[in-house]
Amino acid sequence: MNKKKLIVPLILVLAVALYFVCFYKDKTLKFVPKNADAVVLIDVKKLTGQYISSFIVHPSKWSGSKTKDKKEISLKDSGIRIPDFLQIFHLKDTRFSEWYSVVELKDPQQFSAFLKSHQFISKGKDLFRKDQVFIKIEGKNALIGTSDQAFPAINKLLFQSSEKNTLTADQLINHGVGSISFISGPKIQNFSIELKAYEIEIKNTSETGTLASIIADIQKNNHFLDVELDARNVKHYARLFDKNLADSAQISYFKATADLEQVNDTIISYEYDDNFNEVEKKTFQKIIQPNYVMDLQSPTSEKIWEYFQHKKWINAQDQFTAIPFQPNHIARNNDGLIIKSTRKPIHLSPKLKENYIFIRNSPLLLSSLSTLTPKEKDVLSDLEYIFYGNKAQNYWVKIKAKKGKLPLILRW
Repeated sequence: MNKKKLIVPLILVLAVALYFVCFYKDKTLKFVPKNADAVVLIDVKKLTGQYISSFIVHPSKWSGSKTKDKKEISLKDSGIRIPDFLQIFHLKDTRFSEWYSVVELKDPQQFSAFLKSHQFISKGKDLFRKDQVFIKIEGKNALIGTSDQAFPAINKLLFQSSEKNTLTADQLINHGVGSISFISGPKIQNFSIELKAYEIEIKNTSETGTLASIIADIQKNNHFLDVELDARNVKHYARLFDKNLADSAQISYFKATADLEQVNDTIISYEYDDNFNEVEKKTFQKIIQPNYVMDLQSPTSEKIWEYFQHKKWINAQDQFTAIPFQPNHIARNNDGLIIKSTRKPIHLSPKLKENYIFIRNSPLLLSSLSTLTPKEKDVLSDLEYIFYGNKAQNYWVKIKAKKGKLPLILRW
């Protein structure tokens, strides 16, 4: 009888414990500085739940990885306190490539050992680096970034300043496993991140039918790269390369098409014979080169030409030197400029009068990226294409993977 009376309280205790472990989330974003202008938020518990459900229905993964290095310390033994929401941010007035995050540590020494087991190199003063990842241990916290430039400022803003950020997860994420948010003063623009079996979607709308039809039209042409952007989209993307480009050149339309090709590159060197006569020596190597054509339009075409000349991007042979892949030729027409590669000219794909960027995966692309690690190449080889589309105020990014035996969450 006494045992039966214990069953109900025991069930209640287990239910409360299950709630806190699986569903309760601390939604305070205490690791986002006040001067952050972009935040990527990952719902760790939702992502974990998605991983577990996928793992259960794919028995081939139950045996675990046979290639894992036994010397590497696992994440669960790393000394990190796993957050409910992983907060990754970009600071205002820093380079686009600079992104940062902060995690709490249960044991800093254990975390230091974890880093060393994963071939992070100590740079002194609790700073570690591996490739383009920097990690700084600050007491019971770890600062992580693609650069270490802002570490002192982040440490001061988050741990030494009395001013605290008041952001919460509910302001940035509604559904999906994550979100990307752009912050401008009190204004926040949110994009959900959804992880599906064979694709990742980043969007601010559920109405993607019109944008999806663009992909079907693009794929008929089978190009490596296909781009079409209006003045507003040109302005957004031009800022990544040159803040003044879109305004100074007054670009109202941009269209580009490109293909990849493997070609033989001739290298000429010189050596001397026994009589000290100079002898030319030719060697050949295979390289990957794009064949491309770009159309830049403006109400005043001379403005683009003058701006490019001011930047010294046009040489005496009318080559556009800002593109490293030579030779090419730049020419003016009534609408603007046309830039073409001259080794093997191609034609622009048909105009769709839409805003999109489409990049198709190619074995030639992977072979040209020599700086990537084998793991990074494996991830890229899984991709089929990347698509960005914009219609009015609706935006959609789709990263499509090749179908396989395992969903994306179990591959990577």
